[in-house]
Amino acid sequence: QIAALPFTDEQRAYLAHLSHYQHLPSEDRERIERSILRFIHTKKFIGSKLDVTEEMKIIIAFYACLLLLHIETGNCYDNLQTIIVYNQPVVIDKVQNNGGIFSQEQFLIDGQSANDTVVIIWHDAKREAYHPRKDNVIVHEFAHEIDFMDGEIDGIPPMERSKYHAWTNVLYGEYKKLNKIALKNRDWGDYKFIGEYAATNEAEFFAVISERFFESPVSLKKKFPDLYNELKTFYKIDPAVLFS
Repeated sequence: QIAALPFTDEQRAYLAHLSHYQHLPSEDRERIERSILRFIHTKKFIGSKLDVTEEMKIIIAFYACLLLLHIETGNCYDNLQTIIVYNQPVVIDKVQNNGGIFSQEQFLIDGQSANDTVVIIWHDAKREAYHPRKDNVIVHEFAHEIDFMDGEIDGIPPMERSKYHAWTNVLYGEYKKLNKIALKNRDWGDYKFIGEYAATNEAEFFAVISERFFESPVSLKKKFPDLYNELKTFYKIDPAVLFS
């Protein structure tokens, strides 16, 4: 039934404002439109103190499906069931363990991913989608979902065994360099482009560089060509050429 559904002019009008959609070749546009329809009809969208609009569904689905555009995974995020949409950033309580001393702290989040549920802050997602720079909360959270497809969220998404060594060598190597710089908080150099949050752990590093890969591909390729090439091989897309 979903396969027979048309992609409407109204739905396409939302995509027309996205530079990523504008630069896709026609066959990729058709492919991602079918993926979007499958996504919005197989996931449950829940609004927190807001009504989820068709625009929200289409924009969130577009960036989620863009990551998997050329990756054969069967259906679009099989394990994902629910997308919760907030209008503004959310404050959450989190227990921190510092050397055996536990403390409860509050954090402001722009999004969150937990296997079968993704939280998106629409205020940020909309701004980043329509005015791309280097951040994209939708790309970030769905990179986490891809990372978890092999059962672990460790910065290593599902991939062919033959590509595993090169991936871990390049990404873990750059992560360790960033982590050392973040601890000292000086001599950032090109690593400032990736940012401090990516030094949190390997999973966040993968999610952040996925943002940079799709949002600022030319800069990522120039500053970190090895990282760029690994992501290009994994996502099977060359955004520095396609979206520039």
